[in-house]
Amino acid sequence: MSVPMNRSLFPRSLSPGLHARFGLDYKDYPEEWPMYFEKNTSDRAFEEELTLSGFGYAPVKREGAPIEYDSAREGWVARYVHDNISLAYALTEEALDDNLYDSLSKRYSRLLARSLKHTKEVRGASVLNNAFNSAYTGGDGKPLIATDHPLIHGGTYSNRIDADFSEAALEQIIIQLHSAVDDRGLRIVMKEDTLFIPPATMFVAERLLGNEMRAGTSDNDINALKSLGLFTNGVKVGHYLTDPDAWFLKTSAEDGLKYFQRKALRTRTKEDWETGSLHFGASERYSFGFTNPRAIYGSPGV
Repeated sequence: MSVPMNRSLFPRSLSPGLHARFGLDYKDYPEEWPMYFEKNTSDRAFEEELTLSGFGYAPVKREGAPIEYDSAREGWVARYVHDNISLAYALTEEALDDNLYDSLSKRYSRLLARSLKHTKEVRGASVLNNAFNSAYTGGDGKPLIATDHPLIHGGTYSNRIDADFSEAALEQIIIQLHSAVDDRGLRIVMKEDTLFIPPATMFVAERLLGNEMRAGTSDNDINALKSLGLFTNGVKVGHYLTDPDAWFLKTSAEDGLKYFQRKALRTRTKEDWETGSLHFGASERYSFGFTNPRAIYGSPGV
C-alpha cells in the first residue's frame, strides 16, 4: 500500500517568502552504460545465446591412408533474464494544491526518471564491478574475467592479469590479448578497442598515454603504447566503477557484453478517486550480461 507524500514533508514550500530551494537539480554524467554494451531488443521473457566451436588444426594425410574427420559442437549457453525495474510515488491532493513555487508533480516526475536512469547505470556497471567475483558467472561457469575460462574441446584461456594499472601491466595484457585462441586452439585476431578506468586512475592513464614520449624516464624513448595507436576508441572513465584499482580493456571480439531491452521506459499516472491523491510510476524491463568473455580483459589490481 502506497503512502502519499503529504504537506508535512514540504512545510516551507507551502509558505511565502522562500528565496530558493536546492538539492534536486544536480547535473548528471551522460549515459555511460552504452560504451560497454551492445544494444539489443527482445520480445520474450529471456534470451539465450549459444557458443559454438569450429574445427581444429588439419593433420598430415599419409599416402594411402583415409582422411581424418573432425567434429564441431555446441558449447555453453549465456542467458539474459529481463528484470522489471519500477519505482513510483504519490502526492496528496492538498500538497499538490497548496505548493506555492512550482508543480510538485512535474519536478518529482523528472526525479523519478533520474532514479531509473541512475539505476540502469549501476546495474550496467555491476557487470564489470562483479567481473572477478565467482558468485557472478557466465555460461561457461566462470566470472567474466578469469584465468581459467574453459575451452569447449579442452584446455583453458585467460583474460585476466593481477597487476595495478601501469605501463608494464598494459603491455602484459595486450601481449596476452594478441595470443588469444578460439575454442579449438586456433589463433584469433582481436584488437584493443577501449580502455575503461575508474576515476582514481585517470591521472595515471593520462601520464602514461597522453604524451608522445615515454613517461617517467629521462631516456629519449617513444611512448610505444601511444605510437602503436592501440586503443581504437581511446580511454573512458567509468564513474560507476566501484573498485579504484580495477581496470578493463574492451576488445574487438564479437558477442561480448550485451544489453537487451524488453520494454522501454514508460510512465503512468493514476488518481485515487477516494483520497484525491495522484500516483506516478515509471518502469522499464531489461537485462545486462555477457556472452563471450574474450570481449573484456582486465585486472582487479593488487
